[in-house]
Amino acid sequence: MKKITFVIEVDRCIGCKGCQIACKLENQLGLGTMRNEIKEIGPTGTYPNIQMYFLPTMCQQCENPACVKVCPTGACHVNEADGTIQIDRDKCIGCGACRRACPYGAISFDQEMNVADKCTLCIQNRRQGGLPACVKNCSGGALHVGDINDPNSEVARLLAAAGEDHIYSLRDFGNHPSVRYILKNDKWQDVLPQDCVGVRRGRQG
Repeated sequence: MKKITFVIEVDRCIGCKGCQIACKLENQLGLGTMRNEIKEIGPTGTYPNIQMYFLPTMCQQCENPACVKVCPTGACHVNEADGTIQIDRDKCIGCGACRRACPYGAISFDQEMNVADKCTLCIQNRRQGGLPACVKNCSGGALHVGDINDPNSEVARLLAAAGEDHIYSLRDFGNHPSVRYILKNDKWQDVLPQDCVGVRRGRQG
Protein backbone atom coordinates (compact mmCIF):
# COMPACT_ATOMS: atom_id res chain seq x y z
CA MET A 1 0.00 0.00 0.00
CA LYS A 2 1.23 3.48 -0.83
CA LYS A 3 2.38 5.52 2.16
CA ILE A 4 3.49 9.08 1.53
CA THR A 5 5.48 10.44 4.45
CA PHE A 6 8.54 12.45 5.46
CA VAL A 7 12.12 11.27 5.76
CA ILE A 8 14.23 13.93 7.45
CA GLU A 9 18.02 14.21 7.42
CA VAL A 10 18.46 15.81 10.82
CA ASP A 11 22.17 16.45 10.23
CA ARG A 12 21.21 18.85 7.45
CA CYS A 13 18.67 20.90 9.42
CA ILE A 14 20.10 24.29 10.39
CA GLY A 15 17.12 25.43 12.45
CA CYS A 16 16.27 28.35 10.17
CA LYS A 17 12.51 27.68 10.47
CA GLY A 18 12.07 28.37 6.77
CA CYS A 19 9.82 25.32 6.61
CA GLN A 20 7.49 26.77 9.23
CA ILE A 21 7.23 30.07 7.39
CA ALA A 22 6.73 28.41 4.01
CA CYS A 23 3.97 26.21 5.46
CA LYS A 24 2.07 29.15 6.95
CA LEU A 25 2.29 31.15 3.74
CA GLU A 26 1.38 28.27 1.42
CA ASN A 27 -1.59 27.17 3.49
CA GLN A 28 -2.65 30.64 4.66
CA LEU A 29 -2.62 29.60 8.30
CA GLY A 30 -4.09 31.98 10.83
CA LEU A 31 -2.50 33.34 13.98
CA GLY A 32 -1.75 30.57 16.45
CA THR A 33 -2.18 27.81 13.86
CA MET A 34 0.88 25.74 13.07
CA ARG A 35 1.40 22.55 11.06
CA ASN A 36 5.10 22.02 11.73
CA GLU A 37 7.66 23.10 14.28
CA ILE A 38 11.43 23.03 14.71
CA LYS A 39 12.47 21.80 18.14
CA GLU A 40 15.91 22.48 19.64
CA ILE A 41 17.39 19.29 21.05
CA GLY A 42 20.12 20.01 23.56
CA PRO A 43 22.67 21.25 24.15
CA THR A 44 23.99 18.31 26.13
CA GLY A 45 27.43 17.24 27.22
CA THR A 46 30.32 19.03 28.86
CA TYR A 47 32.41 21.70 27.17
CA PRO A 48 34.09 21.29 24.74
CA ASN A 49 32.12 18.15 23.86
CA ILE A 50 28.73 19.79 23.36
CA GLN A 51 25.98 18.35 21.17
CA MET A 52 22.86 20.00 19.82
CA TYR A 53 20.61 19.53 16.82
CA PHE A 54 17.32 20.75 15.39
CA LEU A 55 14.37 18.42 14.92
CA PRO A 56 11.55 19.22 12.47
CA THR A 57 8.26 17.86 13.82
CA MET A 58 4.87 17.58 12.17
CA CYS A 59 2.05 15.05 11.78
CA GLN A 60 3.71 11.65 11.97
CA GLN A 61 1.35 10.11 9.37
CA CYS A 62 0.70 7.12 11.60
CA GLU A 63 -0.15 3.68 10.29
CA ASN A 64 -2.73 3.27 13.05
CA PRO A 65 -3.76 6.89 13.74
CA ALA A 66 -5.46 7.55 17.07
CA CYS A 67 -6.88 10.81 15.71
CA VAL A 68 -8.86 8.94 13.05
CA LYS A 69 -10.20 6.43 15.57
CA VAL A 70 -11.71 9.06 17.87
CA CYS A 71 -13.15 11.43 15.24
CA PRO A 72 -16.96 11.25 15.65
CA THR A 73 -17.80 12.49 12.16
CA GLY A 74 -15.15 10.87 9.97
CA ALA A 75 -13.62 14.26 9.22
CA CYS A 76 -10.20 13.00 10.28
CA HIS A 77 -9.49 10.14 7.89
CA VAL A 78 -6.84 8.23 5.98
CA ASN A 79 -6.66 9.13 2.31
CA GLU A 80 -6.70 5.75 0.58
CA ALA A 81 -4.88 7.12 -2.48
CA ASP A 82 -1.64 7.93 -0.67
CA GLY A 83 -1.99 6.78 2.95
CA THR A 84 -1.83 10.31 4.38
CA ILE A 85 -4.08 11.54 7.18
CA GLN A 86 -6.36 14.38 6.15
CA ILE A 87 -9.09 16.46 7.78
CA ASP A 88 -12.29 17.22 5.87
CA ARG A 89 -13.19 20.72 7.07
CA ASP A 90 -16.77 20.33 5.89
CA LYS A 91 -17.25 17.42 8.30
CA CYS A 92 -15.18 18.73 11.24
CA ILE A 93 -17.28 20.00 14.16
CA GLY A 94 -14.32 21.37 16.13
CA CYS A 95 -14.79 18.99 19.06
CA GLY A 96 -11.06 18.63 19.66
CA ALA A 97 -11.13 14.84 20.06
CA CYS A 98 -8.35 14.39 17.49
CA ARG A 99 -6.16 16.97 19.18
CA ARG A 100 -6.45 15.22 22.53
CA ALA A 101 -5.78 11.82 20.97
CA CYS A 102 -2.61 12.78 19.08
CA PRO A 103 0.41 11.88 21.26
CA TYR A 104 2.67 14.24 19.30
CA GLY A 105 0.69 17.47 19.61
CA ALA A 106 0.59 17.67 15.82
CA ILE A 107 -2.99 18.89 15.47
CA SER A 108 -3.82 22.55 16.05
CA PHE A 109 -7.08 24.49 15.94
CA ASP A 110 -8.08 27.04 13.33
CA GLN A 111 -10.06 29.59 15.34
CA GLU A 112 -11.26 31.44 12.26
CA MET A 113 -12.73 28.30 10.69
CA ASN A 114 -13.52 26.58 14.02
CA VAL A 115 -11.99 23.32 12.79
CA ALA A 116 -9.01 21.11 13.55
CA ASP A 117 -5.94 21.66 11.38
CA LYS A 118 -2.82 19.64 10.62
CA CYS A 119 -0.13 18.95 8.04
CA THR A 120 -1.56 17.62 4.78
CA LEU A 121 1.83 17.28 3.07
CA CYS A 122 0.46 20.08 0.87
CA ILE A 123 -1.93 17.76 -0.91
CA GLN A 124 -2.95 20.61 -3.19
CA ASN A 125 0.62 20.82 -4.52
CA ARG A 126 1.15 17.10 -4.78
CA ARG A 127 -1.99 16.69 -6.86
CA GLN A 128 -0.33 18.99 -9.39
CA GLY A 129 2.91 17.01 -9.32
CA GLY A 130 4.63 19.42 -6.93
CA LEU A 131 6.19 19.14 -3.49
CA PRO A 132 5.10 20.32 -0.04
CA ALA A 133 6.07 23.94 0.61
CA CYS A 134 8.38 22.96 3.47
CA VAL A 135 10.34 20.58 1.23
CA LYS A 136 10.68 23.15 -1.55
CA ASN A 137 11.91 25.82 0.85
CA CYS A 138 14.26 23.79 3.05
CA SER A 139 17.58 25.62 2.65
CA GLY A 140 19.55 22.70 4.10
CA GLY A 141 17.89 20.05 1.95
CA ALA A 142 16.88 18.16 5.09
CA LEU A 143 13.26 17.42 4.21
CA HIS A 144 12.20 14.69 1.80
CA VAL A 145 8.78 13.29 1.03
CA GLY A 146 7.76 10.17 -0.86
CA ASP A 147 6.34 6.67 -0.73
CA ILE A 148 8.19 4.92 2.08
CA ASN A 149 6.78 1.56 0.93
CA ASP A 150 8.26 1.88 -2.56
CA PRO A 151 11.86 0.57 -2.45
CA ASN A 152 12.69 2.62 -5.54
CA SER A 153 11.53 5.95 -4.09
CA GLU A 154 13.97 8.64 -3.00
CA VAL A 155 12.98 8.31 0.65
CA ALA A 156 13.40 4.53 0.67
CA ARG A 157 16.84 4.86 -0.93
CA LEU A 158 17.86 7.45 1.68
CA LEU A 159 16.89 5.07 4.49
CA ALA A 160 18.70 2.16 2.89
CA ALA A 161 21.87 4.23 2.48
CA ALA A 162 21.73 5.53 6.05
CA GLY A 163 21.53 2.13 7.72
CA GLU A 164 19.26 1.19 10.63
CA ASP A 165 21.71 2.40 13.29
CA HIS A 166 21.10 5.97 12.10
CA ILE A 167 17.33 5.83 11.60
CA TYR A 168 14.91 6.94 14.29
CA SER A 169 11.23 7.67 14.81
CA LEU A 170 9.19 9.20 17.59
CA ARG A 171 7.95 6.85 20.29
CA ASP A 172 5.31 4.38 19.19
CA PHE A 173 2.19 4.49 21.36
CA GLY A 174 0.52 1.80 19.28
CA ASN A 175 -0.12 4.26 16.46
CA HIS A 176 3.02 3.33 14.45
CA PRO A 177 4.39 6.71 13.27
CA SER A 178 5.77 6.55 9.72
CA VAL A 179 7.99 9.66 9.68
CA ARG A 180 11.67 8.69 9.82
CA TYR A 181 14.63 10.74 11.02
CA ILE A 182 18.21 10.15 9.90
CA LEU A 183 20.86 11.33 12.36
CA LYS A 184 24.52 10.38 11.97
CA ASN A 185 26.70 13.11 13.43
CA ASP A 186 25.05 13.58 16.83
CA LYS A 187 23.66 11.39 19.56
CA TRP A 188 19.90 11.03 19.36
CA GLN A 189 18.43 11.99 22.72
CA ASP A 190 15.87 9.86 24.50
CA VAL A 191 13.45 12.67 25.27
CA LEU A 192 12.25 15.76 23.44
CA PRO A 193 11.88 18.98 25.43
CA GLN A 194 8.47 20.27 26.53
CA ASP A 195 6.32 17.39 25.31
CA CYS A 196 8.64 14.62 26.61
CA VAL A 197 8.00 12.35 23.62
CA GLY A 198 10.58 9.56 23.40
CA VAL A 199 12.10 8.00 20.33
CA ARG A 200 13.05 4.61 18.99
CA ARG A 201 15.79 3.41 16.67
CA GLY A 202 15.49 1.61 13.37
CA ARG A 203 12.96 1.54 10.56
CA GLN A 204 10.61 -0.94 12.23
CA GLY A 205 8.00 -0.54 9.58
